[in-house]
Amino acid sequence: MLEFSALCVFCGANGGKNHRYLQAATELGTSLGARGIDLVYGGGSVGMMGAVAQAAQAHGSRVTGVIPASLTTKELMGAPIGELIVVDTMHERKAKMAALAQGFIGLPGGFGTLEELFESITWGQLGIHQKPIGLLNVEGYFDSLIRFIDHGVAEGFIRAEHRNLLCVAATADALLAAMADYTPPPGLVRWLQIDET
Repeated sequence: MLEFSALCVFCGANGGKNHRYLQAATELGTSLGARGIDLVYGGGSVGMMGAVAQAAQAHGSRVTGVIPASLTTKELMGAPIGELIVVDTMHERKAKMAALAQGFIGLPGGFGTLEELFESITWGQLGIHQKPIGLLNVEGYFDSLIRFIDHGVAEGFIRAEHRNLLCVAATADALLAAMADYTPPPGLVRWLQIDET
């Protein structure tokens, strides 16, 4: 059973059209706080980012946002939530978030969320980390993506064991439970090293 002091949540500055997306972000933040797990996220104060961060902080989580200086006017509206670390580039943002957390969660979002999610999966596939990666599949938002990944396995582009790098659940509590039970697939090799300081 894995224990987490902090988890990194990938999500967007948009709230989406379905009210359940923001509700699920709030539920995740609440669940993190209830479990004493701190939040690491992209630093924005609006949309999915704002919802998960506000809920986590309100329920006792320490919140750390990491944001490139160029995005502060787009994603940060009003006062920061928790501690805000401003970096120069998107690459620095992702490396810093990865260094601060023991696992990753993707919420419904757009291209940026997907890019962050797939980079964490790729790092796991390459053995750069052995941290669990969760996908909160709210209202079936990621159903098509999951089918695409399974198609990649069927067509021989994704190893079947690497499919198991991703924990998927429809609720925050179920996802956190699955991530706590995560065991890295066998045979992953640490080909590369990232600085986690």
